[in-house]
Amino acid sequence: MTAGINRCGRKDHSGHGRAIGERLGQRLRWAVLAAALASLALGSVPAQAGTGGAAVVASDGTAPIGGGIVFSSPMRSAGATWYGPGLYGNHTACGQTLRPGTIGVAHKTLPCGTTIKFAYHGRSLVTQVIDRGPYSVGNSFDLTNGARLALGFEGAEQVRYAVALQYARPSE
Repeated sequence: MTAGINRCGRKDHSGHGRAIGERLGQRLRWAVLAAALASLALGSVPAQAGTGGAAVVASDGTAPIGGGIVFSSPMRSAGATWYGPGLYGNHTACGQTLRPGTIGVAHKTLPCGTTIKFAYHGRSLVTQVIDRGPYSVGNSFDLTNGARLALGFEGAEQVRYAVALQYARPSE
């Protein structure tokens, strides 16, 4: 402990005259601790809030989305690609800002907000239409990078999908 000078001009050995740097260091540690606790508390908020309404589905196919959404059955197969890099920060056709973690899908004709369940190599995802596309030949869906990562999807491949019955079209 260093000795400081008190108000009367005498040496102070009581420890109350700590250096400003020591007090700031302690305050900084408390601030970092408070920020870490706040991020843990906010991190427990459901993922749907910042992901465009997406939710990962359990392996048995049940979706943890309220409102009892029922999907078309059986699941169909379609070509899909993914997009994102180079477009981050831009607005989607449905009004969201595209970010690296945004979970959603682009489709040419389904209305914005249409709920779709995807299945790919044992993983499932329930998400919504947030954009228009794809603009590649032979593909029906364009997954965002967040949706691609949730499904473990790579490149342009076939995925299985089911549309929520409120939006499903009759089979042809």
